[in-house]
Amino acid sequence: MFGTGIRRLRTGNPTSKIQKRPRRPKWLGLVTLVIAFVGLAGGVQSQQPKKLPTIGYLSSRDAASDSGRGEAVRLGLRDRGYIEGQNIAIEYRFAGGESERFAELASELVRLKVDIIVAAGGTLLVRPIMNATKTIPIVMMGGGDDPVEAGLIKSLAHPGGNVTGLTNLNRELGGKQLELLKEAVSKLTRVAVLHNVSGAREVKEALPAAARALKLTIQPWEVKAADDFDKVFAAIIKQRPDGLYVSTDALLNSNQKRIVSFALKSRLPSVYGRKEYVAEGGLMYYGADQADIYRRVAYYVDRILKGAKPADLPVEQPTKFELIFNLKTAKQIGLTIPQSLLYRADKVIR
Repeated sequence: MFGTGIRRLRTGNPTSKIQKRPRRPKWLGLVTLVIAFVGLAGGVQSQQPKKLPTIGYLSSRDAASDSGRGEAVRLGLRDRGYIEGQNIAIEYRFAGGESERFAELASELVRLKVDIIVAAGGTLLVRPIMNATKTIPIVMMGGGDDPVEAGLIKSLAHPGGNVTGLTNLNRELGGKQLELLKEAVSKLTRVAVLHNVSGAREVKEALPAAARALKLTIQPWEVKAADDFDKVFAAIIKQRPDGLYVSTDALLNSNQKRIVSFALKSRLPSVYGRKEYVAEGGLMYYGADQADIYRRVAYYVDRILKGAKPADLPVEQPTKFELIFNLKTAKQIGLTIPQSLLYRADKVIR
């Protein structure tokens, strides 16, 4: 029933009209394989993660005594969206209060080609970093002398060069610290001043003028190395001072427990330029709100990573200051802090 509507297929040799395909040269297959491999390698390379921006963090202290300010910097970075290990890397180096290591550690960070170096220390730390690099941005964290007078920058408003950051006016606050110590200790007349070489200018210029106005006699004692402390402590006791003023310095800060222990044992009212001393048992602190300064470092890191030049970022001075007392220590050394002074305190450890 289908027959008439269907055409019959031709019969015969089925291969008679089929042409043979030419054989591909062997080298063509090899070229194809190479191209495929290169394409695959390129795809893998394009998927590799980009190098994280890296901060070199160089501290004049040891890791233990630096932990507080290091954590404050990390919190500041986190507030601005930078999380260590995720979108930023940090290379830490600690000098342990040994100023002779500053240049070595600075050069090490430069060789690592970090994007920014945060100088967690004063003038003596910043200078060797400047000597190690003229191009990598350097962010100061305060401390040391006036950065303009020290020759680190041209001016606060227009730093020039590759250095910017913060200055906390430690040296300039010495007179105010002596004044507060005298208010706390009414019979204060002789003050032992513990300092390192970085505090020489403070001891020779700033403190004597303030001491004369307050009718105080200062007794400077320089500590050159960690082995000097016991000898200097013994000499201080022989002079029978009424109080102790501790300068801000990498060597001293790295030995704050020894210094505080000496002051307590000797029943010496003491004032410090770092509030960590008061947490360890020192009597009082007056100075810039350091936590605020340390967190502010993140602002400079953020601006520089986004293309700003250190030369164009003004150096900031502190706007917040703190007065802290440790009443446990006052009781231990037999001192009663005037209530009028406690009312002015930002924090009292009881």
